[in-house]
Amino acid sequence: MRKIRIEDAVGMVLGHDVTQIIPGQYKGPRFKRGHRIKKEDIPEFLKIGKEHIYVMVIKPGIIHEDDAALRLGRAFAGRNIDIRGPSEGKVTFHSTINGVLKINVPLLHRINLSKNVILSTIHRYTPCSPRMAVGATRIISLMAPEKQIKRVENWCQKDGPVIEILPYRKWNIGVVVTGSEIFHRRIKDSFDERVGKKVVGLGSRVMRKLVVPDDIDQISKALFDLREDSVDLILVTGGLSVDPDDVTREGIKKAGTKIVFYGTPVLPGAMFLYGILGEKPVLGLPACVFHHHTTLFDLIFPRILAGEVLNRKEISLLGHGGFCQN
Repeated sequence: MRKIRIEDAVGMVLGHDVTQIIPGQYKGPRFKRGHRIKKEDIPEFLKIGKEHIYVMVIKPGIIHEDDAALRLGRAFAGRNIDIRGPSEGKVTFHSTINGVLKINVPLLHRINLSKNVILSTIHRYTPCSPRMAVGATRIISLMAPEKQIKRVENWCQKDGPVIEILPYRKWNIGVVVTGSEIFHRRIKDSFDERVGKKVVGLGSRVMRKLVVPDDIDQISKALFDLREDSVDLILVTGGLSVDPDDVTREGIKKAGTKIVFYGTPVLPGAMFLYGILGEKPVLGLPACVFHHHTTLFDLIFPRILAGEVLNRKEISLLGHGGFCQN
């Protein structure tokens, strides 16, 4: 370390903590070791009696934690990510849009297994909104060899990005509400307040809704009508259990839907169905969507709107974390 006048230290790195004492109120670090000194810091140093300080001498090929964090942040960030910082050696990632967080998990693991670099994020596929913080990165040490940072940058240039936000598509949604009790108005249809508002909240709209009894032919006809309509996706609610009157799955199949999977390791939502009718996704929603705040629908629907393609493997992975808290 080298002793230097504070006026000559702008841009240099503080080599030690600088303590501030306010009698009867505070004693602690005003500036911490590793702080990069700015012009506006000079009056503060002078107020606490520091006309000279020790600064770090950064050798060629070595970079400070702030510079490392900024370079790593730029390497990791993909579409619709805003980088904020560095602050105290860390940069933070924020979403710039409404959408779903996508994480390149294998690359994330490789980064965190490498020496001295960390990247921390929230769970992948989390629905995000503008300005929402989704992760952060830094190096562990105060300084790092530039070749260490360059290696990680090369990984990201080849296999990245690590973190991005997929925007929601604004889709027209067709709905088939099944249930003789709803069709005959014995009970209230609660689709709009329980599910419809979630559709609208993600930027799509319910273009057409059909209410039919527990009848295979009528369910099939409703799906066929929506297939011919200008909707992008079809939601079918109720009648997916194993009771004698639950015939929704048979009606969906009779309409010509190719069922990709029926049944998921998520609770509530175990009897969820996913299929394709023509080119349109069909989501069979069990009755739990009317009774619980969080179900499989909340895990799956945002991903579909963001362009994710579902398959059995992806659904099986939902078992880890699939026990929804209500």
